[in-house]
Amino acid sequence: MQNALLGLVLMGLLSFSPPVGPIRLSPQSLPFTPKEFYIATVTDQRSEQGPIARLALMLNQSAQPVDLDDGVASHFRQFINQNLKQNRSLRPIAMRIRQCKVSETANGNRVTGTFTFAAAFELLGKDDSGNETSTRLTEYRGSANYTRPLNQLSVIEPTIRQALVASLKSLNDYMNREAGQNEKLAKSLNVTIIDDTRITDDDTVHYNPSRKLTWADFRATPRQGSHYAAEVFTSFAYEGKSSVKDGIINVNLTLKGYMLKNSSWGRQEARNDYSLNHEQRHFDVVKIIVERFKRKIQPDSLTLDDYNSIIQYQFIESFREMNHMQEQYDGETNHGINQAAQERWNQKIDAELRTFGVKK
Repeated sequence: MQNALLGLVLMGLLSFSPPVGPIRLSPQSLPFTPKEFYIATVTDQRSEQGPIARLALMLNQSAQPVDLDDGVASHFRQFINQNLKQNRSLRPIAMRIRQCKVSETANGNRVTGTFTFAAAFELLGKDDSGNETSTRLTEYRGSANYTRPLNQLSVIEPTIRQALVASLKSLNDYMNREAGQNEKLAKSLNVTIIDDTRITDDDTVHYNPSRKLTWADFRATPRQGSHYAAEVFTSFAYEGKSSVKDGIINVNLTLKGYMLKNSSWGRQEARNDYSLNHEQRHFDVVKIIVERFKRKIQPDSLTLDDYNSIIQYQFIESFREMNHMQEQYDGETNHGINQAAQERWNQKIDAELRTFGVKK
């Protein structure tokens, strides 16, 4: 009877899995000091929530769930604040934990384990309305395999800690490398605008105050069915490119007000100075719109995150403004027939061109 009871006790001891406390990362002096960022927040975005580890503690027993003390986000945040020098005047970075998992399998008195870790880093900011924004910068992925005795857990903590430190070092290397040349990390923006005033012999006449339109520029055949004396095809466009140097986005824009010769025409009987002036004023309206457009795309009206979209939006708005002004000009002058209205528009156009420093 005593032997039977002893056997039951021994079986109970063998099947009992002693509780394991939460994992706590040891302090570690990190071998770098961030000069471009600080970790503002850590969030747990794992697809598999719950304890990070399932540890094999006993033979023929299910693995026991074990978590980091206070959970993944809180414990990693504490480790970072204690061991990484945080200069809050630098760029704020959010660390998103995507994967942090320890899996183990016991085989006799040996345990094989696999640790997988993944984190994403995002730049935090605010939009024009004060709402918080985030911009994806870089990711880190790592894994480790280990073997340990069944009754020794010492390898687990440094495995997790080393992965966390490696991810922070990877971020530091990325920021040091990219800070001066990556648009996402730029701190300011400059805009340089050039007017395309080339005088060429091809189909395009670029707006140039010293190069007025002539009737020789009107090469197209008059449109059948049109009761107008002449038509001029004018418009404007821009070409842009950007580069980053020393953390500054340099936006270079070339603006072009132009007239197309092979799309413009004038009837022979209407080719006089008065009619030509009316068509020239259509071209001058384009120049006015180009100058107004310039003033809409200065650095203080652009944002680092969305400057290109703002420029495109303002271009579209300016294009609509140009069409409206051209229609208003033709409507009020009755396409040049109303000479008094034509003279008022001549003066109005010249006055605005002078405000922009355009000599007539």
